[in-house]
Amino acid sequence: MGVEEWLVSAVMSMYTCAKTVVRTVYGNSKGFEVKVGTHQGSALCPLLFVTVMEAISRASLNMSMSIHVLLL
Repeated sequence: MGVEEWLVSAVMSMYTCAKTVVRTVYGNSKGFEVKVGTHQGSALCPLLFVTVMEAISRASLNMSMSIHVLLL
């Protein structure tokens, strides 16, 4: 989709085997693995969103241009 492989690998390595705990008034829970989502409050979230949306936009534009050429 146009996203550099090194960037995908870097982000994936940040989220591989990510663990967290739930903090309550009674203390913290046991740690557990997070398999989906991003770290809460991560500054990376907006960048990931923009990167994915740009890749989708480019793919959509390319598809639209191909359809337009076929219709001519």
